[in-house]
Amino acid sequence: MNMSTLDRAASDTEGPMLEPPDRVLSTLDRDGKRRWLYPRLAKGRWWRRRRALAYVLMVIFVIVPYLKVDGRPVLRLDIAARQFTVWGETFLPTDTLLLALLILSVFVTIVLFTAVTGRVWCGWACPQTVYMEFLFRPLDRLFEGTVGKGGTPKRELSLPLQAARLLVYVLLNMFLAHTFLAYFVGPEKLALWIRSSPWEHPLGFLVMITTTGLLTYDFYFFREQTCLIACPYGRFQSVMLDRHSLIVAYDHTRGEPRAKGRHKNRHSWLLSQRTSPETTSGAPALPVIGDCVDCYQCVRVCPTGIDIRDGLQMECINCTQCIDACDEVMHRVGLPPGLIRYSSQSALEGGRPRWLRARTLIYPLILIALLTGFGFSLSTRRGLDVRVVRGKGAPFVNYQPGRVLNNFYVRIVSRTHATRRYDLAILRPADARLEIVEPELLEVPPADSVLAPIRIDFPTWITFGDGQETVELRVSDDVGNERTVNFRLVGPKQ
Repeated sequence: MNMSTLDRAASDTEGPMLEPPDRVLSTLDRDGKRRWLYPRLAKGRWWRRRRALAYVLMVIFVIVPYLKVDGRPVLRLDIAARQFTVWGETFLPTDTLLLALLILSVFVTIVLFTAVTGRVWCGWACPQTVYMEFLFRPLDRLFEGTVGKGGTPKRELSLPLQAARLLVYVLLNMFLAHTFLAYFVGPEKLALWIRSSPWEHPLGFLVMITTTGLLTYDFYFFREQTCLIACPYGRFQSVMLDRHSLIVAYDHTRGEPRAKGRHKNRHSWLLSQRTSPETTSGAPALPVIGDCVDCYQCVRVCPTGIDIRDGLQMECINCTQCIDACDEVMHRVGLPPGLIRYSSQSALEGGRPRWLRARTLIYPLILIALLTGFGFSLSTRRGLDVRVVRGKGAPFVNYQPGRVLNNFYVRIVSRTHATRRYDLAILRPADARLEIVEPELLEVPPADSVLAPIRIDFPTWITFGDGQETVELRVSDDVGNERTVNFRLVGPKQ
């Protein structure tokens, strides 16, 4: 048994040291050092489909901030203005129910798709996978001399090449950070910021620099560890998946026991060995072996460094690279493809696929209920919200003999898509008079709100009794949006 000097010294003084276990993480060597992954590239049919989808998703990510519906953004998350626009519909902070229903609908949709299709999001649409596998790894292979093949770098990068690669990373991530920022401030304001000094928009500049730094750290250094360590989705899959969910899986029954080597007529030979317990001479038959030739190609192409033959694992992102690699090997040795394929745990054990089961029935019903509630709430949402709050200071003022003054603020929330001018009128009591302190505030921009101060004066006899009287205020615009609110006037008791 070969032992290092440290192990030998420990053995002499304290007895033999325990051997470390196998890798806890695929990116961690047994001595605790970082294990850098250089996955080979299997250009099979699944990879070509994923590449096409990845390029489409990259284009969508870039152009969505510029798309509009009836002059409004398709998607805008304006945190500063507290406005969220989705497909042309603007949601304000007061739309709590609508936002809650929308978020719950997205969550249930993710759970439903995971229950049916497994981790299809991780392998096909997650930005981490899309950009890592189809933008930054190809860039690495260009610098490392393994373009189109992948695997261990053919040359050690010199310091100038490392600096050049890092610079390209920073520039690409800076572009992604600006695109990300456009979702929050809009492309028009972003273009203005780019042309102006950072000191004129320090917060936006700080967000861009921070996002660029985090993206560069992620794609340049942290890489696949985001999926293994940081992302909670893989840990949740044990809850969201069941034995009938679609996964990328190795057919253990067909593949085991493994045997290295190629055989031109391996499949027919295996069939003869499995059906004939003895050879024609009566001697014991050769041991039956599985289809797996133990070539480790499925491990070499895995972007997270796992062995799919070990069964369902948290680190598997369903990228299908192992399927493409294994199918290529099966073709070479004359065996049918599908040793590694899309399947389910139940199907691999001989069961029949079950698309209809409890979770695939309950989740859609929940989703339909949420979407129905969202649609109903959206269709019945009024174009105007009004709220009246009492002003600061004394509750009332006797500003002249026989008359009392109350100060209020009117909060007007416009949900229309154009600037509106609002009119205020007191319906009752008839003897109350309304004064708008700042009339210009009643011109409200689209999907915005204002807080307009008003004054109401009335004769003292109105508040006879308990010193209070209900006032009815109507707020309306020129297109028929109207709200009536009731609140109380306060005066001297008689």
